[in-house]
Amino acid sequence: MKIAVIDIGTNTVLLLIAKITNGVIETLAYEQRTPRLGKNIDAEGVIGKPAFTRVLEVLKEYKKLIEEHNPDKIVAFGTSVLREVANKEEFLAFIKNEIGFDIEILTSDEEAYWSYRGAVSGIRENGNIVVIDIGGGSTEISQGSLTEVKCTNSINVGAVRITERFFKNNPPTQAEINLASEFIKTAIEKLGECKFTDEKLIGVAGTPTTLASIDLGLKDFDVTKISGHRMSFERIQEIFKKLCKMKSEEIRELSNATEGRADIITAGTLILIEFMKYGNFKEIIVSERGVRYGVAIREWEKNNS
Repeated sequence: MKIAVIDIGTNTVLLLIAKITNGVIETLAYEQRTPRLGKNIDAEGVIGKPAFTRVLEVLKEYKKLIEEHNPDKIVAFGTSVLREVANKEEFLAFIKNEIGFDIEILTSDEEAYWSYRGAVSGIRENGNIVVIDIGGGSTEISQGSLTEVKCTNSINVGAVRITERFFKNNPPTQAEINLASEFIKTAIEKLGECKFTDEKLIGVAGTPTTLASIDLGLKDFDVTKISGHRMSFERIQEIFKKLCKMKSEEIRELSNATEGRADIITAGTLILIEFMKYGNFKEIIVSERGVRYGVAIREWEKNNS
């Protein structure tokens, strides 16, 4: 079965075209753009009209690529930004009218669940696993094993949200970082039902993959090198200290992997650090597979049930 999945997030719009055979995913095409649909939503509560247009242009580009691959199924979904904005129905109608895509909005639990399923589809680790998916507007936490998802949770803490709310300077001041840190800690402490002991931590989405690219000194994003890459808590702290002293323009020079997220990677890294402290995680394993891979699996399972 050939499936096209479009993931419309707060910062990025991702495309996955995959062939799934007996539950095994083969990636045929993968694209990433950063139109930042959720720009200023933390303060304004609505998607701005320029963001409508930015996302539409990305979707037009993706539609051409999808048509070239002629998949059996096309799924487009939205996450945090579309769960909370006041004008989501207007946006959904605009996209439907302009390009014909019906956009499904995942609940926070669905996003966490399918992020987990996507992450573990690409990395084979024995024992208990925790997956963290740091998005632009929210962070999803899920816990389980290779065969079972036991706990899912979501907090309204994301890289775009933290940057816009707390980081008024470029680079942020220590006072701004401290305020953001306390806000993130308070949110993480509400996870409650998820208890962490000896799990392995897998990170998906832009923050861990960008950190891996920086850690490996990659000029360009290379999925074959970042997939399965391990970073210690100490190494992540080292990179964070470096990022805190750099303007976003300087961060952009570190790697092309920072494109579209150079101004939010510091906040994303702070979220990761605070979560690793909370769960006492010593290292993170990076996966390029996230919720879009999970949704592809969902569609394959529906087709084969």
